[in-house]
Amino acid sequence: MAEDSGLDRRQVMLGCGLGLLPSAAFAADDVGIVERAVGQTKAGMPQRDLFAASPVFVGDEVRTGPDSLLAMMLGGRTRVLMGPETVLTIDRYTAEVGGELILGQGALLFDRDEAAQKTPVTLSTAFGLIAVRGTQFFAGPSKGKFAVFVGRGTVRFTAGGAKVVLYAGYGSDVAVAGDAPSEPAKWRQARIDAAFALVGAI
Repeated sequence: MAEDSGLDRRQVMLGCGLGLLPSAAFAADDVGIVERAVGQTKAGMPQRDLFAASPVFVGDEVRTGPDSLLAMMLGGRTRVLMGPETVLTIDRYTAEVGGELILGQGALLFDRDEAAQKTPVTLSTAFGLIAVRGTQFFAGPSKGKFAVFVGRGTVRFTAGGAKVVLYAGYGSDVAVAGDAPSEPAKWRQARIDAAFALVGAI
């Protein structure tokens, strides 16, 4: 594997103060709840404004505006942090079955409780498909490219007809949609910090 820098894997266990909160109570048709909303945050069609404690539903297209951040808890065990100008569609998500999410643009951090059931989750993007089980990963712009970085666990990143497997501390880039992902490389702490800051994790 290529080296982006030596990084102790323990450093990426989300040591940025995001302790998991107790799961909120969900209505039968809710898929999750907003924990924090900063700036312009909306969901659904017609669009509704999101605030702390707002429910989110299967089929929602969740959006953040410029200089905006959003933190959601999905299925009671998975926190999703969204950066500015991010669009995320929740196709489905349950703690028992897993989920399908679509990242239209922007950046997110997916962080599932290590004690949660390791149900499969897929994140589709214009650059490729990310397949995960129990893990924490970032997906979004980094150094002018679309990047996937794993803070905990393992993901499979498929793009341009090729697949890479990423472990904790490693990331991969795609410069242009349709390209194959780069070989996994260990990220420097400065790059990790910049990615996490983009979604409000630092």
